[in-house]
Amino acid sequence: MNETEFQKDNLTVKVFPGTDEMGKAAAISVAEKLNAAITEKGFTNLILATGASQFQFLEQLQQQAIAWKKITVFHLDEYKGMPVTHPASFRKYLKERILDRVQPKQVHYLNGDAPDAEAEVLRYENLLNEHPIDVACIGIGENGHIAFNDPPVADFNDPKLVKVVELDEACRKQQLGEGWFPTLDDVPTHALSLTIPAIMRCKHISCVVPDERKAEAVYNTLNAEISTACPATILRTHPDCVLNLDQGAALKL
Repeated sequence: MNETEFQKDNLTVKVFPGTDEMGKAAAISVAEKLNAAITEKGFTNLILATGASQFQFLEQLQQQAIAWKKITVFHLDEYKGMPVTHPASFRKYLKERILDRVQPKQVHYLNGDAPDAEAEVLRYENLLNEHPIDVACIGIGENGHIAFNDPPVADFNDPKLVKVVELDEACRKQQLGEGWFPTLDDVPTHALSLTIPAIMRCKHISCVVPDERKAEAVYNTLNAEISTACPATILRTHPDCVLNLDQGAALKL
């Protein structure tokens, strides 16, 4: 079975036979966007996501011919109070899975264990204002969140670019289910996260969503009313967003 493609509102949806094909196609597309931006202005700014859903994509992204020395990298979120040494740290994830290998020009990490979370939020917001993002690589959570904008805290008109958020139970159970924590009590209750406007103002969004456990969230993303009940529905309004799915994630379409 080959890739299929269709539109839902502004959103381009691509369904691949398997996770490997999905990850490779998304990586090739992202590399093209990054290289185009570098050709145009000599540098580019990139956001990378974390989580089990991004494994194949990040592995494939490293295989592409990309001028990493001209790329400044940001990420979406980090648990509040979490040291970079913790196995579930998103900074640790990105360093080990890609960034220490490709050595970008610069990486700006969101420090979840900063002594003053509000000061850290402001610092990161200022950096994002100084570095307009060309490409954002994101996923969708089982509860429909993008970054850590769970339904109870998601705000399509958020005045902030970064904020401290409380994680809902569905989100925390997903982190437990993916094996990042031994018990639900070990999963943090709060995180520092880019807001939905921070994601939506990125020039191009590449959304990678594998696995059958995401099928309900994918169905809602494409078919539910555009609202914070399923935050990812807002992606249907972005002028340049691609949703990359494997067969499992597309099961209910």
